[in-house]
Amino acid sequence: MKPFERIPPCSARAEVLATGDELVIVDPEGQQVSDLVAFNADDLDEYLSSGRSIDYAARLWLTRGDPLYSNRSRPMFEIIEDTCGRHDFTLTPCSKDTFRIIYGETDGRPGCEGNLAAALAPYGIGVDRIPIAFNVFMHVAFDPDTGAVAVKPPLSKPGDHIRLRALMPLVVAMTACSAGQSNNFRYKPIDYRVDRARPANAEGAVTAD
Repeated sequence: MKPFERIPPCSARAEVLATGDELVIVDPEGQQVSDLVAFNADDLDEYLSSGRSIDYAARLWLTRGDPLYSNRSRPMFEIIEDTCGRHDFTLTPCSKDTFRIIYGETDGRPGCEGNLAAALAPYGIGVDRIPIAFNVFMHVAFDPDTGAVAVKPPLSKPGDHIRLRALMPLVVAMTACSAGQSNNFRYKPIDYRVDRARPANAEGAVTAD
């Protein structure tokens, strides 16, 4: 089994997945978020959709057994393992404007939005095409009376992971989040590994590495 790759703090990586490949995302130190976006590798106009996924699950917090749908209502991923159990699929990736508006920063850090766009640039995906991300390990709370939104430290502990199986060929990108509210203001790395699906055996079954 191949070793994990490391995404350094405040950066992103992209991978191409075949149908049946499994993507494992690990929080190595605890309380860190990874923004995940995905596109159909055969038609980049099809992308991972927050609205479709939440609508069909009829709940905000998706976990093991849940499919993640595209904007065309087709399953793109299935969550097959989840040791944390709390992620967010409502907030957009942080950007230089996020840091200006929320934190008062003026140095123009790219944030997860810019880092995702940089990782996806070789595939012709620009910043204006970055959708709401599946924010792995992100802890977002909602007040039931007012609807107020609060970003809290993640519930993930060191070594927590999520495993997603690709249900179509995908271009995916992941971050080690740059927003302080998302990681308790301790910017840390994220680890990941792609377990490639093996070719079909004599009986036609496909197995993973």
